[in-house]
Amino acid sequence: MAATLGLNHSSMSEFILVGFSTFPPHLLPIFFLLFLLMYLFTLLGNLLIMATVWSERGLHTPMYLFLCALSISEILYTLAIIPRLLADLLSTLHTIPFAACASQMFFTFMFGFTHSFLLTVMGYDRYVAICHPLRYNVLMSPCGCTCLVAWSWVGGLVMGLVVTMAVFHLTFCGPNEVHHFFCHVPPLVKLACGTDIPLVALGVGLVCITSLLGCFLLIFLSYAFIVATILKIPSAEGRHKAFSTCASHLTVVVMHYGFASVVYLKPKAPQSLEGDTLMGITYTILTPFLSPIIFSLRNKELKTAMKKTFLSKLYPQSP
Repeated sequence: MAATLGLNHSSMSEFILVGFSTFPPHLLPIFFLLFLLMYLFTLLGNLLIMATVWSERGLHTPMYLFLCALSISEILYTLAIIPRLLADLLSTLHTIPFAACASQMFFTFMFGFTHSFLLTVMGYDRYVAICHPLRYNVLMSPCGCTCLVAWSWVGGLVMGLVVTMAVFHLTFCGPNEVHHFFCHVPPLVKLACGTDIPLVALGVGLVCITSLLGCFLLIFLSYAFIVATILKIPSAEGRHKAFSTCASHLTVVVMHYGFASVVYLKPKAPQSLEGDTLMGITYTILTPFLSPIIFSLRNKELKTAMKKTFLSKLYPQSP
């Protein structure tokens, strides 16, 4: 990846991921077991959602197509971070080659932003379904849905390339200790030297914040129109039914942007390395862990399909 992008190796061939090495050693096996279980549950939950949608023809709709794409992005996002973290928790050697560090940053930003773009597309889908139901089949045609998913992935790819190329074209001249458990922008920028560091940091920050705030604004506008339309429904049952189709998506959006705002928009006050490390867990492990749970439990149609598809196979009724 680094060679393909023509990135600057500077005088440094590898970095050291400090991560959890500052924690007491007796806590590391506990962290390993906890994160391993959460990671496996994340994979299982997303695979279960994809298998259910694939096997149930009644779920072959735009809403669940987007949900499958979201599950894929979550699986790949966690794959770029957590296996390396688990290996470091059991190892005394926490070095990562320059090219591997650049690749990890590229994939985390690519899949992370793809996830945000897909959440935005899902908000638009709910807006069309509730505010323009008669035009839904036209506006959300199979071709249109495929294009929305494709553009979400293209957008994530572009964001990953822009951020990675900007950061790794800086000159790194030591020290090489990254104060995080994966190759993230802020701790890496602190290791760079040169006069263009403030400009690169500002540019990367503006690009990321603008993209995330743009997605959030579009989702907010979608739900503003959705709420206005739902309030016009005369019956309480009708309002509840309309809102229930949005509940799982809205919950994941609030969680996604809630954790992101706590991490990225917190005041620049002095904080311990351990505190920053634990804060990073919220958006790299906890959010992907909770997302399939929320979609499975708060989406009645999906929950019913899961019971029908899998529980009936585990516990077949006797003839």
